[in-house]
Amino acid sequence: MTEPAGPRTWVLHVDLDEFLAAVEVLRRPELKGRPVVVGGRGDPTERGVVSTASYEAREFGVGSGMPLRTAARKCPEAVFLPVDKAAYDEASARVMATLRSFGVPVEVLGWDEAFLAVRTDDPEAFAQDVRAAVLENTDLHCSVGIGDNKLQAKIATSFGKPRGVGRLTTEDWFAVMGDRPTDAIWGIGRKTSAKLADLGIRTVRELAETPAQVLADRLGPTMGPWYRRLGRGVDSSAVDATPWVARGHGRETTFQENQRDWDAVAVAVRELAAQVTADIAAEGRPAARVGMKLRYAPFETRTRSLTLPEPTAEESVIADAAVELLGRFDHDRAVRLVGVRAEMVPPEGGY
Repeated sequence: MTEPAGPRTWVLHVDLDEFLAAVEVLRRPELKGRPVVVGGRGDPTERGVVSTASYEAREFGVGSGMPLRTAARKCPEAVFLPVDKAAYDEASARVMATLRSFGVPVEVLGWDEAFLAVRTDDPEAFAQDVRAAVLENTDLHCSVGIGDNKLQAKIATSFGKPRGVGRLTTEDWFAVMGDRPTDAIWGIGRKTSAKLADLGIRTVRELAETPAQVLADRLGPTMGPWYRRLGRGVDSSAVDATPWVARGHGRETTFQENQRDWDAVAVAVRELAAQVTADIAAEGRPAARVGMKLRYAPFETRTRSLTLPEPTAEESVIADAAVELLGRFDHDRAVRLVGVRAEMVPPEGGY
């Protein structure tokens, strides 16, 4: 007789449902059941984008990355709230502490996502235990994806949303994913999907069956074969429980009217540099490199960066470097957005 299968290692992907909106509803219980949109300064008459929309708002077609003005047109009755980073940091910390309480490796992906490496013979039961613990400790709901690797687990989460558990493994990869478009794979976006379509590759199965050399010739010797591995559901990366360490901090601002006064743009850049300097001071590591992001009207983004002569935490030096970078852009065009970023020296021991 065949012996029953014993415990084995699974990867679980935990994703908080409508995280930012859910945190806001916890703070404002009267908003429960109403469409809630979090983004920018919470004013839909201003320029800004949706960070998160509650499920009630999503029923009206509101989604992340959408301009707030568009969201307001789609759902006039929505409650618009400003982004409150401190509140989300605190809520996320409680979620991640709950996940670590299971005594398994936890790889944090951001505020609302994490991978777990779990050795068990019943991953669904473990996933339900995770969901219950997160809800009990934080009053937040999450969905969990189960897979043989991180790629599969990440995709599986979408099958369980909201407030459920999904599963995708090597065994059923092609049955589930084979006929789906290539951008259904985590790691393949619209631009890459379009490049693949130019090669006649439109489905996950077709991607998996395409010779690696064909993909290497079109998409590069590294990325081409990697996309083929994704098409086969292969991901060899381990769940890494190493604590996340910031490499840098950035701030940006969107002008409410396209800005042609570059002296005013420079003032905004210096204000952002001051905020970034405060951010890196809290880390206790000086900046080694400064970067500038600039978005021309209507929506063309360019970046510049430079290495500082020596690491510094001096606001004036960081601000002067940012303004110097500003001079490298085309000043004959109107500006929609500017951003400043400081890359810090690595912590002792490196990243």
